Amino acid sequence: MTEVDVAAYAVITEGLTKRFGEIVAVDHVDLKIRRGEIYGFLGPNGAGKSTTIRMLCGLLDPTEGSGHVLGCDIASEPERIKERIGYMSQRFSLYEDLTVRENLEFYASLYSVPSGIKRARIEQMVRMADLTGRERTLAAHLSGGWKQRLALGCSIIHKPELLFLDEPTAGVDPVSRRNFWDLIYRLSEEGITIVATTHYMDEAEHCNSLGFIYQGRITAQGSREEIKANALKGQVIEIECHPMREATILLETLPGVAEVVRFGNTIHLVTEDRSLAPADVEARLIGEGLKVDRVETAIPSIEDIFVSFVGLADRRSLRAQLKRMRQESI
Repeated sequence: MTEVDVAAYAVITEGLTKRFGEIVAVDHVDLKIRRGEIYGFLGPNGAGKSTTIRMLCGLLDPTEGSGHVLGCDIASEPERIKERIGYMSQRFSLYEDLTVRENLEFYASLYSVPSGIKRARIEQMVRMADLTGRERTLAAHLSGGWKQRLALGCSIIHKPELLFLDEPTAGVDPVSRRNFWDLIYRLSEEGITIVATTHYMDEAEHCNSLGFIYQGRITAQGSREEIKANALKGQVIEIECHPMREATILLETLPGVAEVVRFGNTIHLVTEDRSLAPADVEARLIGEGLKVDRVETAIPSIEDIFVSFVGLADRRSLRAQLKRMRQESI
């Protein structure tokens, strides 16, 4: 790895692989994450996100491949990496029988924050997490959103250069999720590189760059704009018509259609290429006696793009899983 790479990238991996017996959890993953950016690592449950993060944190040895975090080799220098990163997981180990301040004091000691600045650093984390007035509250008595803020404060009390967030907003209400991402933006503005894994596709809009992982493999990487412009071979056609059930059945039979999905009062038709025009779709629907209100191309959502990467046999189950996740976040 060159000096240019070390200066420009917080994370670089080549062929990173992890097997558990016959199971390949992470399959030859190549990553390049620039310093100072917010990188969203997206995928459904079981896709390999957490296993990848654990290897990057020096918590799990790779089976194959290589990786460098902040210029340190993940295989030979895991302790150096741990000193310079922060890590917050979905199940971050707050001590619920300790108060807010006592948790912060514990993690300040764990991360060897110098005694001369420990008190000031704790006060800074209290203010950052908007926990002023709650310092003596037991962690067990905090709501999910406040626990999340406290966990974030504990994970960055030593001022890490790189922060890994592993499913940090799972099970948290939408308002708390939004407040949490406001904090993440502030940390990014201070120069901290953020790597956040999530299965919530809407959280991709908060990130500078994205990586999609499915069944242990990277299916696409790049900025939101690059992925939306280049990743989908076909297009998304949005349709409003009645009756929707009959329309859905009809649309699934059209040549060149990859997928038909209902979103509220609209239907998203995802094509395999760009040969099927909205006018053709409208003509077919009208020809079959359906009432058509609107047929037009639409900007593909992150979810549309992600689902397009998987095989036809897996699409329906993946859509169902993502739908459940959206409902859980409401």
